[in-house]
Amino acid sequence: MTKHMFSSKAHETPVDIGVARQDRKQLATELSTALADTYVLYGDTQSVHWNAAGPLFYSVHKLTEEQYEDMADAIDELAERIRAIGFPAPGGLRRMIDASSIKNQPEPQTTEDMIRLLVAGNEHCARSLREAVKSAEQAEDVRTADLLTERIGQHEENIWMLRSLLA
Repeated sequence: MTKHMFSSKAHETPVDIGVARQDRKQLATELSTALADTYVLYGDTQSVHWNAAGPLFYSVHKLTEEQYEDMADAIDELAERIRAIGFPAPGGLRRMIDASSIKNQPEPQTTEDMIRLLVAGNEHCARSLREAVKSAEQAEDVRTADLLTERIGQHEENIWMLRSLLA
């Protein structure tokens, strides 16, 4: 192997899929924010999975495991969609934190606080994704709109499940 095999860098690639470049660029930006938000929420969800305590421990532990596994798949799908529309996907934890529109929250003190943090994160993602769906629909990028709409549904289900624990 030569060192040149690893010197390549992802960059914008020409794509002719019936969506204008400027629309694809805007969608890549919105997808990158969705990716970063999902990444941050993924980390928060894993933290709850590891640190939950109390009488509902097992329920919280299992539910958050299902949710972060789903988000791991979503992270991959979002990044691959960014690449499919011709742009590099952001990477790295620091870049994800910086790119996320989920702002730093106070450290949760109890399992109930942690669950409330996840509810707020999922609500934020659902709201943000709705705006991105509008952009995808305006650009007539049905694949991106479908992907984002599916994610909204999952976040809404997550909210319902998490709120049920707090009832």
